[in-house]
Amino acid sequence: MANVVRAALVQATWTGDTESMVAKHEEYAREAARQGAKIIGFQEVFNAPYFCQVQEPEHYRWAEPVPDGPTVVRMQELARETGMVIVVPVFEVEQSGFYYNTAAVIDADGTFLGKYRKHHIPQVKGFWEKYYFKPGNVGWPVFDTAVGKVGVYICYDRHFPEGWRQLGLNGAQLVYNPSATHRGLSSHLWRLEQPAAAVANEYYIAAINRVGVEEYGDNDFYGTSYFVDPRGQFVGDTASDKGEELLVRDLDFDLIEEVRQQWAFYRDRRPDAYEGLVQP
Repeated sequence: MANVVRAALVQATWTGDTESMVAKHEEYAREAARQGAKIIGFQEVFNAPYFCQVQEPEHYRWAEPVPDGPTVVRMQELARETGMVIVVPVFEVEQSGFYYNTAAVIDADGTFLGKYRKHHIPQVKGFWEKYYFKPGNVGWPVFDTAVGKVGVYICYDRHFPEGWRQLGLNGAQLVYNPSATHRGLSSHLWRLEQPAAAVANEYYIAAINRVGVEEYGDNDFYGTSYFVDPRGQFVGDTASDKGEELLVRDLDFDLIEEVRQQWAFYRDRRPDAYEGLVQP
């Protein structure tokens, strides 16, 4: 019997406040569950605007603890209600002065399994993230969930192949990549990098982008979220580039082993020859 996981993702427009944004995602999650999904993931800092278009101290107000903050606690309740694994990207405050771009992973019974903190932090026009976030320091966790082994890589991380590979070495079958990227040169990379990473590391990737123009800048987030398989092929159509959308797709996890036997990239790795990759 095929090992098929029905997975979902959401790309959404900013509503203007956290309460309505969270409520909107709850409704999308309930709809995904009605369609049979067993896992769902949301976009980068899903319960807030992409405030990193500016550098202003007022935006620290979006931060909350993980897992004890109100959003993650609410998502634990949602996971129990729907029976789905949920990937929850938020702005995390650990203690005064310690802030991270984080994703919590919650199992289908509401158990908080752990968190991933974004490693690579950009500081360029429209993406002033170093003003807010420290670099991640919890490694490359892969979570043993009700649907299988799930990892997370956040937005700008996707440009760095090392993390993709470490998630594969840690056993990932599906990696969620919540993002906030706008039209321009990155739209070409959007359709190139995650499929290439899925091929190189032989697992599924859920690539999620925000959509629309928000109040703190002129970034035009272009959506086009998708699932991609270990052969680098889109699973169904990509989402709209203009409007919000829920994608629900069937992922055949048996394909992972088939591809790894056929292409054997892990067998043919040469870690003994890669010392120079980690030299400053």
